Amino acid sequence: MGQDIKLTASDNFQLGGYRADPAIAPKAAVVVIQEIFGVNHHIRAVCDRLAGEGYVAIAPAIFDRVEPDFTSGYSPDEIAVARKFVANPDWAAMLRDTQAAIDAASHVGPVGIIGFCLGGSIAIAAGQNCRGWSAAVGYYGGAIVRFATTNRPCRHSCISEKKDAGIPLAMSRPSAQNGPDVEIHVYPGAQRTVFIATSGELRQDQCDIAWPRKPRLLRPAF
Repeated sequence: MGQDIKLTASDNFQLGGYRADPAIAPKAAVVVIQEIFGVNHHIRAVCDRLAGEGYVAIAPAIFDRVEPDFTSGYSPDEIAVARKFVANPDWAAMLRDTQAAIDAASHVGPVGIIGFCLGGSIAIAAGQNCRGWSAAVGYYGGAIVRFATTNRPCRHSCISEKKDAGIPLAMSRPSAQNGPDVEIHVYPGAQRTVFIATSGELRQDQCDIAWPRKPRLLRPAF
């Protein structure tokens, strides 16, 4: 369903990405921001699933500036290697690459942003720093509190969370002062994620709750 693509950021850096297009006329577009594991099979599967629901989905490879084409699985050894990308993250560069994906999708119509873990933080940061988006949804991002401010009005921002020793709730849950557009969902007992089907910690019951919420969370944009 999808294909590898090239994107060009505002500083003329070329990065890779993955794009999935629906078989019908698209409803809108969604930029999907990866975790620390690159644009791997999980992120591609999310894009394919979005395309199956009628959205153009684009996932920019935001680690290409450090290591082109990097992808990873979820074994302990792979996780240890992937962590190097967030030892000193270049937020500005990752936002430029996110903007490149938003721009590439803008011809479709309204553009939403969905991000997971690191990507969840970037999705909310994009809501403060990027242009051309209509809704931002951040899932369990450790820097969400840092970026979820009221400095820039947005139509809708949703923060979905889980129980995670690596990313405590306090790190990824903004308070009421972050504004009425912030909606929060907590998934009790979920450890690493409510979305990654390859994770041994996946709880299918929570995944079945989390995915159907997505269209409603993006609806203010679309």
